[in-house]
Amino acid sequence: MMHTRGRARFGVLVPFTNTNLEPDMALLCPEGVSLHVARLGGYDQDEIPDAAQMHGLGAADLDEPLRLLQGVRPDVILYGCTSATLTHGLYFDRALAERIKAESGARTVTAAGALVYALKVLNVDRIGFASPYVAAINDLATRFLSEAGIQTVARSEVAGELDNYGQGELDPDAVFELGLAADHADAQAVVLSCTDMRSVEVISRLEQALGKPVITSNQAMMFQAMQLCGIELGVSEYGQIMEGVGHGV
Repeated sequence: MMHTRGRARFGVLVPFTNTNLEPDMALLCPEGVSLHVARLGGYDQDEIPDAAQMHGLGAADLDEPLRLLQGVRPDVILYGCTSATLTHGLYFDRALAERIKAESGARTVTAAGALVYALKVLNVDRIGFASPYVAAINDLATRFLSEAGIQTVARSEVAGELDNYGQGELDPDAVFELGLAADHADAQAVVLSCTDMRSVEVISRLEQALGKPVITSNQAMMFQAMQLCGIELGVSEYGQIMEGVGHGV
């Protein structure tokens, strides 16, 4: 029987239309860690989540959801939207993490920052990038990663423009194909960006197909949060980085 509490508390800030971050966290969560969630607004659920919408989410007022989340005294707070800070840039992402930490007293992980953290742990500086975002956000994402010293050598995008619910409704097979399309001979790893895309379920399958690490937003956040709390790895079905294989993790 899995023990679901007592070891650490992870607080998660999640966009209010996101339906996949919480199930992913449940899959990834190590024994003895409890999850506590507060929802974020700051964007229009009926609009295409373009650069302006996600820029608005990144700049949205966090005071109330953060106040409510502080009620459980979390050890780590995870800011669960990748594109919200990808659209603002690396400096904004780091400043947001510092602000949440200063206001809450909890160590803080952002989804975009966690992608960078995981890639740095793996000594990866060339990637293939896949997401359900509109092309303009992918442009900003690759710029964000470039600022962190990570070059995007290949990129795959969905056809058309997905709304907030369309991103979350991509099935794992579609996500798998999106990941395959992002691969390149020069890419040391493939990144699947978006906390509302069902990427965690295809990590192992995609790594086997590509022969290289796969990093996703939610997996990377859990990995960094575990590292901050000194929690051992060894969750083999969710990627090489969660096993700590061959990279001194």
